[in-house]
Amino acid sequence: MTITDRAKDVIKSGGEWISTIEIENIAVGHPSVAEAAVIGVAHPKWDERPLLIVVLKPGQTASREDILGYLTGKIAKWWMPDDVVFVDEIPHTATGKIQKMTLRERFGAYRLPTAAA
Repeated sequence: MTITDRAKDVIKSGGEWISTIEIENIAVGHPSVAEAAVIGVAHPKWDERPLLIVVLKPGQTASREDILGYLTGKIAKWWMPDDVVFVDEIPHTATGKIQKMTLRERFGAYRLPTAAA
């Protein structure tokens, strides 16, 4: 196995590894997406599942279904984010890196639609 992400930014879901950076790189290829970040969110069955956080380009619109549809066929089915959250901005460090720790704190209690009992 080759890890192409920081260890904390790789999601382990049901015993399988999911690269957040690969999902992010593909998501920003959507014509309406300015920026994307993926974090792992707790899931009762799979331990963690991907949550895609998206900033849209000015004047653009997109739905959860639009974004997930764009990803379909470009990533493995089990890599597919369980939800998409739209935000105005994604926090960055002084050097421009995404502050995933801040995102994990902000969305730590987020309940995925697939986590319903």
